[in-house]
Amino acid sequence: MRAGAGRVRGRLGFGPVGPRRRRYTIGPGQLESLTLPVGDDGVVIGVDEDGFPAVLGLNRPSAYDIALVGGLWTAQVLALRAAATGTRIVVETGRPDAWASLERALGGGRLALHEVGRVPPPGASAASPVVVVRDCGMRPPRGRAVPGPWRSVVTLLPYLGPAAPGLLEKASLVGVQRVSPEEAEEVGHLMRLPAGAVGALPALEDGATLWCTRRECRLVTTRPTDAESGLLGAARRLDREARRPD
Repeated sequence: MRAGAGRVRGRLGFGPVGPRRRRYTIGPGQLESLTLPVGDDGVVIGVDEDGFPAVLGLNRPSAYDIALVGGLWTAQVLALRAAATGTRIVVETGRPDAWASLERALGGGRLALHEVGRVPPPGASAASPVVVVRDCGMRPPRGRAVPGPWRSVVTLLPYLGPAAPGLLEKASLVGVQRVSPEEAEEVGHLMRLPAGAVGALPALEDGATLWCTRRECRLVTTRPTDAESGLLGAARRLDREARRPD
């Protein structure tokens, strides 16, 4: 499935995009004279269908709101990789035990766990960006840590539920992992997905996520490093703690 085939690459919050100016060419003898500042372009969350790295730009000077309909494993890989770039991670969760190993592994206060509804407004700046992960089940309450400058919010939904339409409508970026055919149709309607993308959602492999806006979408596969596998295990869509309601 080619999601968003033929569309301009570099949207969706993915990067690095780079300046849109004409190209310059320099010779090898000029390289030593260059001093290039290296900035944080984002977090590599996997590879797309063409094998190119998919880089999610989480740290922004403007508010950025992400909804992820998927599993805990993907949210934790995202948090782990964001922390590796120097971003502080704040997790609002009703299942702290599921995050305890990640908190211990990061250490140094780089990941803070809070009960649902008890997150203090985290200070954020260009020098100290923050990603808030809201792991609050299918009906997350209104959060105190809202998106803001240098503060992105990722809301994890195990499945589509009553709160999903509103969250997906307001999100800057939506990630969808394997869902039922009925849920795929609902997501397709909300996100205006092409028929091919809707048809592929029920059969996505573990670790695969369709990242989309209402203009385009890109299928990304996240494969863990050895260190991530040792800490989080193999990629999986389903969590024992988040069963689909009857």
